[in-house]
Amino acid sequence: MQKDTGRKKKTWKEELWEWVKSLVIAFIMAMFIRTFFFQAFKIPSSSMHPTLQIGDHLIANKLIYRLREPKRGEIIIFRFPDNTKRDFVKRLVGLPGEKVEIEISGGQIYINGKAVTDNRINGRYYFNNEGMPETTVPSDSYFVLGDNSANSYDSRYWGFVPHKYLLGKALFIYWPPNRWGPVR
Repeated sequence: MQKDTGRKKKTWKEELWEWVKSLVIAFIMAMFIRTFFFQAFKIPSSSMHPTLQIGDHLIANKLIYRLREPKRGEIIIFRFPDNTKRDFVKRLVGLPGEKVEIEISGGQIYINGKAVTDNRINGRYYFNNEGMPETTVPSDSYFVLGDNSANSYDSRYWGFVPHKYLLGKALFIYWPPNRWGPVR
């Protein structure tokens, strides 16, 4: 004799509807998180080598720059000013209102006339054949450089990144497994 539990057995249509509802809710939650909190990006070039390598997959915090201003030395992800359908990843060097200069011999970076001593920036060899005379970063914009200066198309060539184009801060490399860890 079978015990009556009082629950009726679901039909296959009811079971399917439960699955569809669960998948739709999961999709909506994932899109909400991707839109406002975190997003995955893939590194397509060597412009940030050795910090980021071709093929690295990383997670970016998209909320952080809505809560605070970006800081010098952070690796930021932004829409490329000349083509906002492309995303770029570079290191933030110059903040709004600062005067940035790169000396022609040695590639030393100066902010407001003082040599940059931040280890994340200092020690990279930034150069171009003409040098980069002192330039003032406009308000609500940033000056960015790639860590691999010889292979980086950055603010030295195309100018500044408007704040409205910031997408987030690079946080964590999740692929490939041997590169797993925080982005510095």
